[in-house]
Amino acid sequence: MRVLMAGATGAIGRRLVPQLVERGHEVIATTSRPEKAEGLQALGATPVVLDGLDGVAVGEAVARAQPDAVVHQMTSIAGKPDLRHFDRWFAKTNELRTVGTRHLLAAAQAAGVGRFVAQSYTGWTNERRGGPVKTETDPFDPEPAKEQREALAAIRFVEEAVTAAPLEGIVLRYGNFYGPGDMDAMLAMIRKRKFPLVGDGGGVWSWIHLDDAAAATVAALERGRPGIYNVADDEPAPVSEWLPYLAQTIGAKPPLRVPAWLGRIAAGEVPVRWMTEGRGASNTKIKRELGWQPVYASWREGFREGLAVPPVQVAA
Repeated sequence: MRVLMAGATGAIGRRLVPQLVERGHEVIATTSRPEKAEGLQALGATPVVLDGLDGVAVGEAVARAQPDAVVHQMTSIAGKPDLRHFDRWFAKTNELRTVGTRHLLAAAQAAGVGRFVAQSYTGWTNERRGGPVKTETDPFDPEPAKEQREALAAIRFVEEAVTAAPLEGIVLRYGNFYGPGDMDAMLAMIRKRKFPLVGDGGGVWSWIHLDDAAAATVAALERGRPGIYNVADDEPAPVSEWLPYLAQTIGAKPPLRVPAWLGRIAAGEVPVRWMTEGRGASNTKIKRELGWQPVYASWREGFREGLAVPPVQVAA
């Protein structure tokens, strides 16, 4: 296929472009930063410098590319993490997930694109009541932290807009990414014992190695049916399990433990909810329908083996 990939220089885009090229697809890859165009060309893609918030430019880029499919991976998460002001930190990404999605969908429909695959997320977005692991049919959190209301609204917009569009719309809810060079800030905090275990650490997280996430995206592009898929490994786990294990794996001291009330004072409501009330995601649907299997079936082996050297992988 001719694939227009919007947002090709992000964490997943850098893994996805080579896999698409390896599978024989012709990739037109966009970036908002001109200095990154050469790198995309080196990966085998045709680079296009594009501001995803410029509706006219998006329309022209899609019309010129004449793609069979569009993959929407546009995000913009820059600067030091600011969990206390999450929506402010995610403001540009929230805009790309609303305005940017609207522009891409309109351009895709005008150009007669048959398939549209978009990035979403599963984790803190899930309802915090009920069982620890959620499927694609479980609802979003009806009462998100006030600092994340705009971010959740943007995610909801992507999913509703893509699945309602008159084309083959596929939404991929990725779990928490990890991979070489993409957890540096977190690992530095863990080594300095500045990433404590809050409360009982009972919040459940789902992880996914970036290379596995890219392979799942290729599988969805090639043979997915319209709808929503969770993209996560086989072992959702509470923070009380994965955080001490990660610290041990990187040779750090065990994380400090702090009560929830102190964590709330020190860092705000968002990380306390993540660590104490989070819900993981089931990957049963994507494995059953697409035959996808993660190379790193568990974060245990992924943290041991997949943080330093990326695996050689092509989508099945």
